[in-house]
Amino acid sequence: MSMVVIGVDPHKASHTAVAVDERELPLGEVRVRASSGQSDRLLAWAVQWPQRSWAIENAGGLGYLLAQQLVSAGERVVDVQPKLAARVRLLAAAASSKSDPHDARSVAIVALRSAGLPQVTAEDHAAVMKVWIRRRRHLSRLRTKVANQLHAVLCELVPGGFPREITAPQAAVLLESLSASTAADVARAQLASEILDDLRRLDLQLRELHKRLTAVVLASKTSVTGIFGVGPVIAAMVVGITGDVARFPNADHFAAYAGTAPVEVSSGPHKVFRLSRRGNRQLNHAIHMAAVTQIRNRHSQGSAYYRRKLAEGKSPKMALRALKRRITTTLYDTMISDAQRRTHPPRTP
Repeated sequence: MSMVVIGVDPHKASHTAVAVDERELPLGEVRVRASSGQSDRLLAWAVQWPQRSWAIENAGGLGYLLAQQLVSAGERVVDVQPKLAARVRLLAAAASSKSDPHDARSVAIVALRSAGLPQVTAEDHAAVMKVWIRRRRHLSRLRTKVANQLHAVLCELVPGGFPREITAPQAAVLLESLSASTAADVARAQLASEILDDLRRLDLQLRELHKRLTAVVLASKTSVTGIFGVGPVIAAMVVGITGDVARFPNADHFAAYAGTAPVEVSSGPHKVFRLSRRGNRQLNHAIHMAAVTQIRNRHSQGSAYYRRKLAEGKSPKMALRALKRRITTTLYDTMISDAQRRTHPPRTP
């Protein structure tokens, strides 16, 4: 029996699946409501094709839960990026209207035509890191917003306000030294005190979250923390965002994903490369922070490499980009080694 690919177009309220054969001809379709029994109903419908695989559009987004449920059931699932399915729809016959079954069929056709689609794997430590890194990013944004509010109120109480980045202890000392002379100043001081309480609460949550991230990174036994400038938070960002590092064939592909690989904009005989604005910006930020840490510590190998690039005539920005590219390769090699060690653990004598 030939292999059947089942394409799935996931939505919040429902999922539409279409099965196609190797000739891209539809064999059947089903629509299930997004609920606790969604995977059971899909598997019961798909039992008529023993030789099957699943292709889910955006398996890291709307299709994440369904993809994990199917993987847990022992099914083979690949992730199809929405832009790939959109290209298939664009090249389809003009009479094809936009609908969920057509979208699901396009997803299946992408899986038939593309051999290098990333396979969905079961959740591991990387998924846990990604959850808490997302929470940390949310708390950090909230803290910045609250700190800005506190700065704004202090500008109305103190001439010149507080010129530097403010901490909760500094704000407390400043508020204790103020003497409100008007009813409006009393109200402003009370408001500043309430905002200060919010700032303390967020600082406490960030400290607790840092401990949680440290524990998760230690439990994962990742080796990326051995790279200078990569602490628990940076490690969690890199490993959590990367996920399965084996989906990148080599370090160049990983650098393109991280946005640390230069983009060629050549014309004719002139070879020109410019800074890449593509890639995952959060991963790029993590690598940037590691690079800055290395540069600031002159005893590190990264700092020596940065100074060597400056001596070669590179500008500071160009030297920084070169260092980031070097760190990207080191991170990739380290995560590949970790993955191989998990797959083939050393034998105990």
